[in-house]
Amino acid sequence: MNVHIKWHIAFVIICILSIVGLFWKQDTSYNATVFNTIDSIDKADTAWLLTSSCLVLLMTPGLSFFYGGMVGSKNVISTMLQSFICLGVISLIWIAFGFSLAFGDSSLTLDLDGNTYGLIGNFSQYAFFDQVGLYPHKVIASSIPFVLFAMFQMKFAIITPALITGSFAERVRFVSYLLFICLFSIIIYTPLCHAVWYPNGLLGGYFGVKDFAGGTVVHMSAGIAALAGALYIGKRKKVHHQPTNIPFVLLGTGMLWFGWFGFNAGSALAADGAAAMAFATTTTASAAGMITWIFFDRVNGRKVSALGACIGTVVGLVAITPAAGFVSIPESIFFGFITSIVSNLFMNWAFLKKVDDSLDVFACHGIGGIMGMILTAIFAHGDNASLLHGGWSIFSHHMMALCLVFILTFIGSIVLFKITDFIIPMRVSHHSEELGLDLSQHNESIA
Repeated sequence: MNVHIKWHIAFVIICILSIVGLFWKQDTSYNATVFNTIDSIDKADTAWLLTSSCLVLLMTPGLSFFYGGMVGSKNVISTMLQSFICLGVISLIWIAFGFSLAFGDSSLTLDLDGNTYGLIGNFSQYAFFDQVGLYPHKVIASSIPFVLFAMFQMKFAIITPALITGSFAERVRFVSYLLFICLFSIIIYTPLCHAVWYPNGLLGGYFGVKDFAGGTVVHMSAGIAALAGALYIGKRKKVHHQPTNIPFVLLGTGMLWFGWFGFNAGSALAADGAAAMAFATTTTASAAGMITWIFFDRVNGRKVSALGACIGTVVGLVAITPAAGFVSIPESIFFGFITSIVSNLFMNWAFLKKVDDSLDVFACHGIGGIMGMILTAIFAHGDNASLLHGGWSIFSHHMMALCLVFILTFIGSIVLFKITDFIIPMRVSHHSEELGLDLSQHNESIA
């Protein structure tokens, strides 16, 4: 496709979206069977979720610094922009129909054991935020305005495709990347979100998957898609490079850690004890992940590094995400500890080095999410919640769900990469890669 034509098409799409939004007759009707009255809004819960939404939003710029500091000097801007642009692209998709696909009434269902379980939401139910206003939803978020819940969830949808970018950094066309994240968000993220978090979704309802804040929905999906992307797109011409700016990585890690309190504690959807516990377990697991990583590096003959400390921190954060409100503080130490070791081993695995997952997204977020799901299935508190609190049947259902998510996300991502590549070739030319994406894609430079 001609370079000018593809950008003209992209501009036409945003024009259409804007005009549709201008003339859209928003449905603001009140359905008493679905929504509570405004009087049921809890001001403390609302204040906390407003704060949490801001914290989670900060994570995407934090991720851009985290990734941007790791790449070569010719690709810093392009790498950071790939994360940052999700704030714009995914926000519009979420408002137009993404939220409806994720949290609308199930339009595609599966009947199992006499019950109906949802696979994806109704495309038009909440289109352009129809009925998404001040009234709290009775089932999904009963004490905060429904629009606040939608905006909080939007921040999760934004950061998920941004996480994938680290796997194919320094070698992908920007416009093809934009197409891929749109397809990924619509075809993979929203169904997974619906299946796990929508009441009576397939994974949450039938398999009993516990995912407090996105270990499966966000980190596993992004990590698995990252592995698929690295395999499909292929290695960089020059794999080995020195990170350009370690202080950027430290800054990004701090922003991620800070924002993660909204990510995990905010997922309680209330200013209550569950939020406080998630806040505490998040801190503890990330601390354990950081210290374990640098000690494990030293035991294996590698020097203590700021980069390693940052990666270990993020791995600990990823590991505790699905269990943040379901386990004790001492147990969260083990989450960070064991996941940091497993992730470190995968990161130094020769096979992944050959694959060239540029910034080790699969080893960090994929393995971290998988370990978090497994550990949650073992330790989560509550009746029939895990292996230790319900038995092997509960655990086996979690493991079946894990395999299902891995297979479908991996295959689905490969298909989406192929579709994107067919429409707009994803790989930049050899000359553009040598020149660096900052100049070849954006005509900008940090120099």
